[in-house]
Amino acid sequence: MSVFIFRRFLTLIATLVGASLIIFLVLDALPGNAAQMLMGADASPDAARALTVKLGLDQPLHYRYVHWIKGMLTGDLGNSYTYGTPVAGLIAERLTLTIPLAIMSMSMTVVLALAAGIYTAANHNRLGDVGVMSLTQFGIALPNFWFAILLILLFSVKLQWLSAGGFAGWDESILAAIKSLLLPAIALSVVQAAILARVTRSAVLEVLREDFVRTARAKGLVERAVVLRHALRNALIPTVTVVGVQAFYLPGLGRLIFQSIANRDLIVVRNCVMLLAAVVVIVNFVVDVLYAFIDPRIKAHNL
Repeated sequence: MSVFIFRRFLTLIATLVGASLIIFLVLDALPGNAAQMLMGADASPDAARALTVKLGLDQPLHYRYVHWIKGMLTGDLGNSYTYGTPVAGLIAERLTLTIPLAIMSMSMTVVLALAAGIYTAANHNRLGDVGVMSLTQFGIALPNFWFAILLILLFSVKLQWLSAGGFAGWDESILAAIKSLLLPAIALSVVQAAILARVTRSAVLEVLREDFVRTARAKGLVERAVVLRHALRNALIPTVTVVGVQAFYLPGLGRLIFQSIANRDLIVVRNCVMLLAAVVVIVNFVVDVLYAFIDPRIKAHNL
């Protein structure tokens, strides 16, 4: 197992290095000048040139790349051209909201999907199976924004249990902050849970038709033990794959990236895009490792 993880880790590092090179070179090749954008169209060439030197944009390409990599490794992402504040602070400010929301939403998604998928597979072609699968079909077709409006009308306007908008912050009360994120997390998780439930059901049903499952039943095991102890683990590969893909669906730094692109604040864009690329690579690494734990044949095949 250690050899398998080490090889996957080396692949992760190589992928991150390659992604950083591509991101840096592509953004550096964009037309225009950040200093001229900040100074305005009427700024004199001397003033724009002075700001270019101040921002370090006159340095050689390889020097700026190495400086950027060193900054990422030490946590110094530089200062935003537009906001005049550290980029790390801008990103951290968004992540204090994004990460808890993503964790809450994915937790709800996995719990609901596994429960629904296992239940429907164990009750194949029965009334419960048909009913739950009908709900998941409705959930897949349900737009997130429309469902969020319904949640606000019910829990905020009608019942007045939760706030209709805003974020209480983590400094005042953790409970109030969680309540602020509850409705967005539910709205995000419904569609993803519906998709994952159908994938889980299909995977479990496929495993339940295998010979080793018939052998377990012939030994006298009850259906619950057959599903949970023998079928579920072997059916988790496609489920884990879909969970890894769904992790990239959640909202995050989009507004900050969009504003930075509009202002040609490339240092913010570069670090945000690199962060998103790193998340993709790391999630894929975690999924690969989970594959090996779930099915040892994958580890043996890759050694």
